[in-house]
Amino acid sequence: MKNKYDVIIVGAGVAGLNCALHLPKNKNILLICKGKAEKSDSYLAQGGICRMQGEDDFESYYADTMRAGHSENNPAAVECMIKSSPQVIDELVSFGVEFARNPDGSLAATREGGHSKNRICFHKDCTGKEITSRLMRLAEIAENIEIVCETTMLDIISDKNECFGIVALDNASGEVKYVYSDYTVFACGGIGGIFTHSTNFRILTGDGVAVAIKRGAAVDNINYIQIHPTTLYSEKSGGRCFLISESVRGEGAVLLDKNFERFTDELQPRDVVTAEILKQMKKDGTKHVWLDMRAIPREEVESHFPGIVEHCLREGYDVFKECIPVVPAQHYFMGGIRSGLEGQTTMHRLYAVGETCCNGVHGANRLASNSLLESLLFAKRAAADIAEKYAPADAQTAEYAASKLDKREYSNPEKLLQEYKNTLLNAIKEAEKCKTSTRIN
Repeated sequence: MKNKYDVIIVGAGVAGLNCALHLPKNKNILLICKGKAEKSDSYLAQGGICRMQGEDDFESYYADTMRAGHSENNPAAVECMIKSSPQVIDELVSFGVEFARNPDGSLAATREGGHSKNRICFHKDCTGKEITSRLMRLAEIAENIEIVCETTMLDIISDKNECFGIVALDNASGEVKYVYSDYTVFACGGIGGIFTHSTNFRILTGDGVAVAIKRGAAVDNINYIQIHPTTLYSEKSGGRCFLISESVRGEGAVLLDKNFERFTDELQPRDVVTAEILKQMKKDGTKHVWLDMRAIPREEVESHFPGIVEHCLREGYDVFKECIPVVPAQHYFMGGIRSGLEGQTTMHRLYAVGETCCNGVHGANRLASNSLLESLLFAKRAAADIAEKYAPADAQTAEYAASKLDKREYSNPEKLLQEYKNTLLNAIKEAEKCKTSTRIN
């Protein structure tokens, strides 16, 4: 890493990558990720990405998103996302992303829980990997983007509500370095790593949100945490829970109790289905319920869900012959660093996009397959806002801000990161006592 960049982006999922790709080509960009490049949750997204199916679909799509979010969504953000969705998908296609298509060549669309119609574009059951890997290849060949993996953001350099860069840790060497920038973008992902059972990678521990709290940037709805209804039940512990895509239920899979009887409508919003599963588990005295995929035609399962079929086989389950055990697990974070529709936070020169931000588009509960869309769109809008407002930071002020940092904090990175985890857990605990939306700072 160099000592100074025009823009630093923390996170290499679809939000961070799309922001980098849409910044002006004459800006030097540093993009860091905490682990290996492919260890972002963007790679894990199975189901797909939503696209408004014509102008007459707007009202229905809008209603589905608001209903799933318990009408706590930001209406302006929802409208912006839905109306921009066709352009987002078209641009992905121009980047080389391959979506499933109908025999006539048009984009195929599937349905998931909470949706009133088919509007989800997909690539088998690895849509996130298809999109993210395409964006990563474009970023890797861009002359103005430097990608540095295995690098952890420990803190930001800030003074008087203005951000001047980050404090970065080289995970391999242990070296801590101050890296300056005119603008900083947090695209750090979710907070699943602080939970025992989560579909997220373990390294996603909400560091960006914790740093925002520490340095005075506003954070909203920190207790708005989504539980995914169906992850493959396993006696193993410590690892990431394997998600069974919402699309499986959208294509006809059903949930069964211990007596292999159906007990709920599988296409309700995620929080409703989760509640029904937990209720049934308590009633049955079991650690899981069953998911039956056998109603879906075999050729459709093989073409649409090959990753799920393969993983279940490795775990000893043949989805064509038997039901598989599933259980809810932490999946998504609807809260985060407060940001506007252009990604601006309450701190000057600091932006937040993707799962680490809270622009209100998801409300209290995210509608299935809105995450990739939201991340891509608002990251692009953040890049446009930075380009439009670009002004170099004052170098002397930046150096003064760095001089005020307590370097002793960074001498034990593991301790500092644990403190960040505790900050989030305590904040969530306090917010849960209120049982309502929360604001910090």
